[in-house]
Amino acid sequence: MAKVPPMPLEEAQKHLLALASPLPVEHVDIEGAVGRYLAEPLLARRTQPAADLSAMDGYAVTGKDMAGPWEIVGESAAGHPFAGEVGAGQAVQVSTGALLPAGAGAVILQEDLARTDHRIELTGDAPVPSHKHIRRCGLDFMQGSEVIAAGSLIGPADAALAIAAGHKHLPVCRMPRVAVIDSGDELAADPEACEPHQIPASNGAMLLAMARKLPVDAWRSGPVADTLDAIVGAFEGASHADVIVTSGGASVGEHDLVRPALEAWGASLDFWRVAIKPGKPILVARRDRPLGPQIVIGLPGNPVSSFVTAYHFMLPLLRRMLGARYALPMQIVTKLGAPIRANGGRREFVRGVWNGQNVVPHILQDSGALSALAASNVMIDREAFAPEGKEGDDVRVFLLQNGGIA
Repeated sequence: MAKVPPMPLEEAQKHLLALASPLPVEHVDIEGAVGRYLAEPLLARRTQPAADLSAMDGYAVTGKDMAGPWEIVGESAAGHPFAGEVGAGQAVQVSTGALLPAGAGAVILQEDLARTDHRIELTGDAPVPSHKHIRRCGLDFMQGSEVIAAGSLIGPADAALAIAAGHKHLPVCRMPRVAVIDSGDELAADPEACEPHQIPASNGAMLLAMARKLPVDAWRSGPVADTLDAIVGAFEGASHADVIVTSGGASVGEHDLVRPALEAWGASLDFWRVAIKPGKPILVARRDRPLGPQIVIGLPGNPVSSFVTAYHFMLPLLRRMLGARYALPMQIVTKLGAPIRANGGRREFVRGVWNGQNVVPHILQDSGALSALAASNVMIDREAFAPEGKEGDDVRVFLLQNGGIA
């Protein structure tokens, strides 16, 4: 049988996201919804502003006679509206955000007026147009209009908008339950007690931290020994998880037992190997159960490979389950601040440092080099067989939450 070539990145991501659907909807208070994704379009329950308001401190007049003078007949302050109506030759003192009195059609700034007792006269320029300093009813939104689209990430401004639109609770998807499993006989659980033949088990902590950047219920276990029974037991221990993420053991070596363990556990392989560097030996599997399907992502054991594949697969999957409108990471275009070598036959994600204007590739690109990964704040996206890049060339990059400003 012919060997199946590694799958292109976008095709693999499409396969993965097709395995999952947004989780069931729950309603939480506004403060608890910040950082989550809106599950349904949010419609305004009220109009904002609900009436015409003054946008500045000044005096409200009819707007029909802008020459003056005017007699002051009252005041409208924020939260304390003027009860009467403004007539010809009359003015009502208004503060920013105050309800515009009935009959008013213009607000003249107080610095453009001179006041004597209960009279004001124009000393500066009248507003042009006359309604310049008025916030009309419905300027922000109207009752029944969509104020936040489904799938939007709810941030501080969205929380304020939802409250202004008359909401106390928001619909969001249930948080995914995520189990992160380290596997490998070479891993030491205690980094302070690591023998020469061992390496500290750092991938689990890294993947857990990445997952927890999203609103998920995540935990880690391991290191798990390189035996079939131990790995199957780890899967059994995570049977209540929606997503299981493993690190190590996803390749085809004698001690790479994740694939046979998945089969023994009852999961079916969806795809294996993606044409990217680092991170080629990634696998994705699915296991059906009464509570809903479980998805398993088997990541490579090299730490940079594990990070890159988690970035392109684990995080998009979790965003998909959380109901995000845009599950895949977005890119920006910047300039090279230093040359970059020609690329080989796989799409490569080169770690680099971006200063807001240009990006410089890190000198160390080994898939085991955590120091270079931690120092980098972008991944430069290099297509297969991309030619050498020169300083000043445009490049596409993915932003990371490492190394400072990004």
